[in-house]
Amino acid sequence: MELAVEARTLTKRFDDFVAVDGIDLDIRSGETFALLGPNGAGKTSTMRMASTVSPPTSGMLTVLGMDATTKGREIRSRLGVVPQEDQLDTELSVRENLMTYSRYFGHSWKQAGTRADELLVFAQLTDKQTNRVETLSGGMRRRLTIARALVNEPDLVLLDEPTTGLDPQARQLLWDRLYELKERGVTLLLTTHYMDEAEQLADRIVVMDGGSIIAEGSPTSLIEDTTKAEVVELRLPEGVTVDGDLPFRVETLRNKVLLYADDGRAALQHVQSMGIEPTGSLIRRSTLEDVFLKLTGRQLVD
Repeated sequence: MELAVEARTLTKRFDDFVAVDGIDLDIRSGETFALLGPNGAGKTSTMRMASTVSPPTSGMLTVLGMDATTKGREIRSRLGVVPQEDQLDTELSVRENLMTYSRYFGHSWKQAGTRADELLVFAQLTDKQTNRVETLSGGMRRRLTIARALVNEPDLVLLDEPTTGLDPQARQLLWDRLYELKERGVTLLLTTHYMDEAEQLADRIVVMDGGSIIAEGSPTSLIEDTTKAEVVELRLPEGVTVDGDLPFRVETLRNKVLLYADDGRAALQHVQSMGIEPTGSLIRRSTLEDVFLKLTGRQLVD
């Protein structure tokens, strides 16, 4: 299958600090690929190298079949980039933002206008096209930022935490727009701190930590390979613990205990058979968040 991004022993150093430590990546054309990891894991450095704005220190990197170290201008002409922070011109209207950005790619005013009309429909902003950006809600700004990244009809779109700070309704609408891009055959490379977002959108995921890849696979395979099918969350009376030789993994947190098991109800009954009666319990399916925390730990990284 054709690769949109291919990397071998890709490395990025800043003086003595190794941000990306010899990773291999294969991102297939047309798929949605997510980079996950705690702060400082190397995600942003990887994205910046893929967008050709930061050269690799060493290793091989091709983007859309071209060498990222020598064909940066050609690659960027076929990329769409959605930064974490909106970089819209707040003094211009919604439509003017699209028109002006389109001109950077050599489009005539007529071409820019046609493309702006298409993108306003795509982003559901047609009725806001004459509004200045400063009057838009956060969700509208994010939709406009994504629309602006598409003016050149890119083959690869890089999205850095595209829904951070948005309410659930705005996130769902953005997800719908990203699904639509995927259906059109556009390759999406995204970073996110929302595990449900990665689980909903990504065909494949890489988990990074300390500049290295520590896990890779589809959301389903990562859950199946890393943890159990279900998680039981227990609230216990003060001083009560769950320990001993148990047929499931136990994780004790400050204010609750987690049981990881193939059958959550059976695990709960096992605990109760030990004479332990929780003050509260919840049985749920395992998620990517459980995978992420097991792989990278629960310690806060600033």
